Amino acid sequence: MQLQKENILIVDDDLNILELLQRHLQSWNYHTYKAISVKEAVQILRDSNIDLLITDLKMPEIDGSELIKFVSEHYPQLPKLVVTGYPSVQDSLAAIKSGVVEYLTKPFTKAELESAVFKSLGVQKESTTSVEKSQAQSAETKAYGEIIGNSEKIQDVIQIIERVKNNKATIFIKGESGTGKELVARAIHYQGKFARAPFIAVNCGGIPENLLESELFGYTKGAFTGADTNRDGFFQAANGGTIFLDEIGNASKAVQSRLLRVLQEKEVVKVGAQKPDKIDVRIIAATNSDLKEMIKKDHFREDLFYRLTVVEIEVAPLRERKEDIPLLTEKFLFKYGVEYKDRFVKISKDASAVLQRYDWPGNIRELENVIQRSVIMCDKIIEIEHLPNSLKFQISFPEDELVSLKSMEKRYIQKVLNSTDNNKTKAAEILGIDRKTIRLKMED
Repeated sequence: MQLQKENILIVDDDLNILELLQRHLQSWNYHTYKAISVKEAVQILRDSNIDLLITDLKMPEIDGSELIKFVSEHYPQLPKLVVTGYPSVQDSLAAIKSGVVEYLTKPFTKAELESAVFKSLGVQKESTTSVEKSQAQSAETKAYGEIIGNSEKIQDVIQIIERVKNNKATIFIKGESGTGKELVARAIHYQGKFARAPFIAVNCGGIPENLLESELFGYTKGAFTGADTNRDGFFQAANGGTIFLDEIGNASKAVQSRLLRVLQEKEVVKVGAQKPDKIDVRIIAATNSDLKEMIKKDHFREDLFYRLTVVEIEVAPLRERKEDIPLLTEKFLFKYGVEYKDRFVKISKDASAVLQRYDWPGNIRELENVIQRSVIMCDKIIEIEHLPNSLKFQISFPEDELVSLKSMEKRYIQKVLNSTDNNKTKAAEILGIDRKTIRLKMED
């Protein structure tokens, strides 16, 4: 057999079979991807250019037949080879009907596998033009890590990531709640040369103020009531890698002082300790707060602000990059199609148009919520009727109506409440505020 360079995805919950198949395929110079579940396989298909799918049928949670149906609908040019230890006439007929090229029964010989792979890829080469066109389209919309989008604003973000991913400069990410700031932080870490090192994400707004200091920097035995042993913090866990401090504006002055020492001295002092520990960690911070305004009110240290903002990345709100909505919608349709098993649905042009008209105050997080709900509510195609009322009946103001900022804010909050079926916890998460703030703003 001639040397090959095709990419082959192997899906099987049996690790021994995965290793065996990979060993054989690599000996023939194929490049292999491995997945132990349908969920993992769908992620690889979305992010990579695959030339052949080899899958088992009987797997836990979602079986291989669902994966074959998914691939037939979304990647019709991709050849499929089934390898199973539980053959049946019904499964064979269903597989053939779904476009499976070859069907191998375990155990099989190396020669039988080689022949089946060669035949499957031969079918692919008969339609090379179609496949190349499909792959070119896929490449145009390929994700950068978990970041999805072809808009100029997102491409600008990716260009900055490319410049900073291989050094440990301190990075500050700013953007509204729900814009994907953590995804940017993860891309910086996992797309660079430190990807094998730890990545620790900390929501500074989600940890009580009196605990944040000890959670970040660790503590010694006896440092406070309940400190029964020495314990490392998030910074020690991230040593050699990256720590992502989300909602840094919530950090107390005491925490800010300790952060400044980490940045200046490259060392951490545990709560209750006298001796510092040297540390090698990249710090990425993020917030949706106006830190410059907080500095004016003496709520945030100016010297820390300048230490944190060596490189700034601004993530645009979704309303400023609406051309990315179709790609994001496709991502969430994939995600919840897999999560809800046989729920691989499409969205109509009319429903897509509604998504484009909406301003998305909750940004990508709100869009995901809407798609998740719509996947549940529809059968095969998401129509306008399956969308929340807040999208179907969008607010419009007569040209001669003067609307106060407070009034607009209340109406936006009401939109989000409607989209979550009045679930204040979900609405608060989408808007980036707490339930109490929602109640106060709606009562004004």
